[in-house]
Amino acid sequence: MVPVHVIVVGCGRVGSGLATRLSANGHSVAILDKNLRAFRRLPAGWPGTTVVGSGFDRDALDQAGADRAGALAAVTSGDNSNILTARIARETYEIANVVARIYDPRRAQIYLRLGIPTVATVSWTIDQVERRLIPGTSATEWSDTTGTVTLVERTLPDHLAGQLLRTLDRPGEVRLVSVTRAGVARLDIGELVGQEGDVLHLMVAVDARADLEARLAGEPASAGSGTPSGHGGGR
Repeated sequence: MVPVHVIVVGCGRVGSGLATRLSANGHSVAILDKNLRAFRRLPAGWPGTTVVGSGFDRDALDQAGADRAGALAAVTSGDNSNILTARIARETYEIANVVARIYDPRRAQIYLRLGIPTVATVSWTIDQVERRLIPGTSATEWSDTTGTVTLVERTLPDHLAGQLLRTLDRPGEVRLVSVTRAGVARLDIGELVGQEGDVLHLMVAVDARADLEARLAGEPASAGSGTPSGHGGGR
């Protein structure tokens, strides 16, 4: 995973936890909050940058390094502030990976149609935000009691956009079970073509996980993996 510069807007429980985790994972991080005292939530010696200001104040965003940021998370306690921040990040600074925390789920679909991923469930907010900010790794959502099969979630890689998603299936190894698009989960995968922002849920045999990761990364199949029977080598 290539380190990127990330801006976190909001230093509450979620924002401080996210900033701490991202720094620990090798990313450079700047965190903004309107309240100077909020930065007390950060651990002693935290190596990132703190900026007093709001996420829709361009001077504050400039100070936080928005011109070189690869990702931004707006996780304040206000939906409107988070969405305004996310839109400025996408439209003004052209930051590639932007996510906004939303408390009102009725608004989430609107923002998804604007191309802004949202997260709302508090219990997994930090994991979900990090996953959308730093694409490229799959997260295990569930594992069976034998430890041989897992359910993983993965944002659609760019190179698979425009391709039939069912080509990800491998008999006995990988099965794409659902696709979430614009906030709506879909099971009708047969002729579904991948679109930017799709979230994939795949059932994967543990011993096939590395091959799946390679295919999602656009790498050649590993030696010995081959193309399973019933699947042509190309389309």
